Amino acid sequence: MPDVKHFDPDAVLDRAVLLFWRRGAAATGIAEVVAETGINRSSLYATFGGKRDLYVAALRRYADRQSRPVFDRLAADGRGLPGIAAFFDGLVAARCSGEYARWGCMVSNAHAAQDGSDAGEREVLAAHHEALCTAMRTALLAAREHGQLRGDVDVRTAAQMLALLAYGVNLRSRAGAGPGELADTVDAALRSLSPLP
Repeated sequence: MPDVKHFDPDAVLDRAVLLFWRRGAAATGIAEVVAETGINRSSLYATFGGKRDLYVAALRRYADRQSRPVFDRLAADGRGLPGIAAFFDGLVAARCSGEYARWGCMVSNAHAAQDGSDAGEREVLAAHHEALCTAMRTALLAAREHGQLRGDVDVRTAAQMLALLAYGVNLRSRAGAGPGELADTVDAALRSLSPLP
């Protein structure tokens, strides 16, 4: 007779996302995972394969549920630089206020802590980065169509720059940078792409 789970694996994964997002994988012990998720160690290993596997699954869930919808909105926006500015406005607001203020971004936190040893984690981070750059390229192509970019701007390189800026906003906000400082930096970056007045 198959073992019947007395917990909801999806709910456990959602709780793990919050735990790892707030604390990071390295700083989170297995006892803390057990306490936070409410399942015992043997159920954790049987269902998820251990703390590291649970972390990668939580990271993937965060990327799919937190990041992907934002990237999709940016790619579909169509306004060009105003759409990119709105993306960063939302990012700064999310990182500096509200329930998850000063937590940073789980993916950016993972980039900062990653040692390259986990193939699953590298795969999630690479896919997330490519999705972010693709959304930025789409928005920059719209900006070019609207005449909002300098003629010498390379869209692929600019998309990478803006992706790195997003990671920087996430990490600096976690370290305590204020919304004004972050917004000023974003404004300077976007001005550098615009034609001279």
